[in-house]
Amino acid sequence: MQIVITGATGLVGRRLVERLKARGHGLRAWVRSPASAARTLGPEVQLVDASGGSSAMRVAIADADAIVNLAGEPVIGRRWSAAQKQALRASRIGVTDLIVDAIAAAPRPRVLVSASAVGYYGDTGAREVDETSPPGDDFLAELSVAWEAAALRAERQQTRVCLVRIGLVLGRDGGVLGSMLPPFRLGLGGPIGSGSQYFPWVHIDDLIGIICAALERDDLRGPLLAVGPESVTNREFAAALGHVLHRPAVLKVPAFALRLALGSASAALLAGQRAVPRRVRELGYHFRFPALAPALDDLLGRR
Repeated sequence: MQIVITGATGLVGRRLVERLKARGHGLRAWVRSPASAARTLGPEVQLVDASGGSSAMRVAIADADAIVNLAGEPVIGRRWSAAQKQALRASRIGVTDLIVDAIAAAPRPRVLVSASAVGYYGDTGAREVDETSPPGDDFLAELSVAWEAAALRAERQQTRVCLVRIGLVLGRDGGVLGSMLPPFRLGLGGPIGSGSQYFPWVHIDDLIGIICAALERDDLRGPLLAVGPESVTNREFAAALGHVLHRPAVLKVPAFALRLALGSASAALLAGQRAVPRRVRELGYHFRFPALAPALDDLLGRR
């Protein structure tokens, strides 16, 4: 297939490019900095400069068989000011609108695999949610609902849409572990807030496997939860991370401190989802890392 990728230079995009190269697909990336992207992605990936806007997107997608949309500014790390909320919307919904408008003018895209987030469900406490559960009503949930609605505009007879609701990605080169490892390695890690909120993790290899399945299987469409099958709380995750690093993990990060530092954005860390990838498993996807301890050991235990 000829596959177009947005967000190709991020943590997930880089790993996806490696996997798709190995499978022999032709790749084209819509990127903000072609010079930097060329160094990151290699000469096999064609690059389209995102500064060209909608016309560049139409060029990128004109002969594509498939599109993977991974674009989006990071949710965690900045206060959610009005300007930041607008940036989060534009980087998700705005880019998705460009893609969908380009698909409408293209002859043959068979599939759009568009990222979404497990934040779609809001803070669910101990209640299990799966692909059929309704959305929440907080900012991240509303953002995810609008993001998915933008992608679903692409559905037509020859184009199916898969919405990959991504959990907290565990990888070696960034993601959630990138911010957690420094204090944990110093023995200063521990639960966030009460620690009772669920922590919907996924090993990056399984996330890539689910995206590839969505690309290659013509029977897949609609929402797919990309989270590990083993549900753990934030406290249990902290303990498992401390164990694999051979460090204590008992120093709590108080909820009030996060609220002081991040304001309403602290909800991204203090809320949780007990998400179960029921549809993904029913469709026959075999998780390489269904349990947390082996996933962390694969990423950290042998280094």
